[in-house]
Amino acid sequence: MHTQEHREQTIDRLNRLLRGELSAVETYQQALAKVSNEPAGEELRRIMAYHETASAKLRSEIVQLGGEPSVSSGIWGSWAQLVEGTAKLFGPETALAALKQGESHGVAEYERGLEDEYVTAEHKTLIRSELLPQTQTHIQTLDRFISA
Repeated sequence: MHTQEHREQTIDRLNRLLRGELSAVETYQQALAKVSNEPAGEELRRIMAYHETASAKLRSEIVQLGGEPSVSSGIWGSWAQLVEGTAKLFGPETALAALKQGESHGVAEYERGLEDEYVTAEHKTLIRSELLPQTQTHIQTLDRFISA
């Protein structure tokens, strides 16, 4: 780490990614309330578990830097509420489309992280090798269920 300010900026950026992962977990929980018995239910539970694992990894990185990990999704939590309301009104297909939109937002956040000067090379490797490819895979999985 270069300076205290640089470390704080890094923690801030990682917390932004963590909030996105926490929001993903909340969103999948809401969608599963509607589609848990659908053919996609088991796969959606697996994706949600991945987001829980990604949250734990980001939390650990923040703690290692001496930071305080976010405990709530903050503004992104409203996304979970939107998905819940949408699923109740329109059904499983709309819930899957909303999950896909959330995953697409996650891809964009990770891509921004790769461009961010305050995200360390080590954390960019984590994003590039694990977090971003997995999120892209989630989109492909959701596309499969949406088109089925």
